[in-house]
Amino acid sequence: MRKFIETIKNIYKIEELRKRIGYTILLVLIYRLGCFIVLPGIDPGRLADLQNSTQEGLVGLLNMFSGGAFGNASIFALGVMPYISASIVVQLLGIFLPSFRKMQMEGESGRRKMNQITRYLTILILCIQGPAYVTGMIPRNAVAATWSGFAFNLISTVILMAGSMFVMWLGERITERGIGNGISLLIMIGIVARLPYALVAEFGQKFTGNGLGGPLILIVELVIWFFVLVAAIALVQAVRRVPVQYAKRVVGNRQYGGVRQFVPLKINAAGVMPIIFAQALMMFPIFFARFDATRGFAAAMSNYTGLWYNLTFGILVVVFTYFYTAVTVNPNMMAEQLKKDGGFIPGVKPGKKTVEYLDDIMSRVTLPGSIFLAFIAILPAFATLLGVNNRFASFYGGTSLLITVGVVLDTLQQIETYLLMRHYDGLMKTGRLTGRSGM
Repeated sequence: MRKFIETIKNIYKIEELRKRIGYTILLVLIYRLGCFIVLPGIDPGRLADLQNSTQEGLVGLLNMFSGGAFGNASIFALGVMPYISASIVVQLLGIFLPSFRKMQMEGESGRRKMNQITRYLTILILCIQGPAYVTGMIPRNAVAATWSGFAFNLISTVILMAGSMFVMWLGERITERGIGNGISLLIMIGIVARLPYALVAEFGQKFTGNGLGGPLILIVELVIWFFVLVAAIALVQAVRRVPVQYAKRVVGNRQYGGVRQFVPLKINAAGVMPIIFAQALMMFPIFFARFDATRGFAAAMSNYTGLWYNLTFGILVVVFTYFYTAVTVNPNMMAEQLKKDGGFIPGVKPGKKTVEYLDDIMSRVTLPGSIFLAFIAILPAFATLLGVNNRFASFYGGTSLLITVGVVLDTLQQIETYLLMRHYDGLMKTGRLTGRSGM
């Protein structure tokens, strides 16, 4: 406890870090306030149907990313998901289109161009998602009778677009002038904001005396949840370190290079994207429910706790992990960068052999990472079957757990960097935060 208090004092002593943390907290409070401001012309008391429909599936995922704003018909209902979708599209275009790949290699100027393209694409996505949300999600009986259909749809769409762009602006300001990655931090805050309600629901379920286990089972659930958190942290931080030797160079009377370093290859290089893609794909069987011949198939594939749903979901997570890793991790670029810097992997020839070696290692380390990621993805279903409340079960795995762990570790690493730069002890008693660095 004394170590923690001393760390807080050291953080307060660093003026720049203190201002950045305060600025971040201020913008987060503004974001959370906006999540509860309902669109004009809507009666909040009549949104029960919308809130009930945003508990599971892809819609539930959108509601989770928006911190409940999606189910509240808030001005921030669309949140940062349009921006994330645009970022993913631009990132994939950078893999397949030479012009985008060239921009990625141009450094800061290329990054600014990519950001500008991402913003324009975000507006285009908002032009589609805004009207779809207003016409398809908001109950008609919740709209005031004085509002005509066209006027309400137009004004609400414009407000939703402005709200989403404002949230994107808040995230960028946090990244530049605050602490942590702004967009990721806003998503994480929205997820964590639901945790107190989930805990209250779980406590109420265990203490109602309905034969659901009582306090002892609740303690067991919390202990298991702790170990799941530890396992998720291990998955996020785990890397396979490939040794790299740099050639010696003599410049004047000084010798440069000749040192051994490591290229960290992450066990889970795809992050939470495979789970998001798999959840989106698992929504398609619902469309088969309207046909008599495929109604049984749709029911089996829509059962959140069923065998076929979770088996298919887990397989999709493994497949998408390999796909997204292959798209984002480029062994050719890594080998080219090593050659440019005068580095080589001991016992491996530069060029094609290095590419094959790195690709082989990534294929091997991705297998256990993808299997473990699939296990975490389906873990909430097991928690539900064992009697955990649906709200609290979502924190046992899936996107909510991985996003929270990843963002917290990134933010703590930035704070630790500031402390170590000022020669203060880091946040960890036994050493620095590791495993989050890239090449």
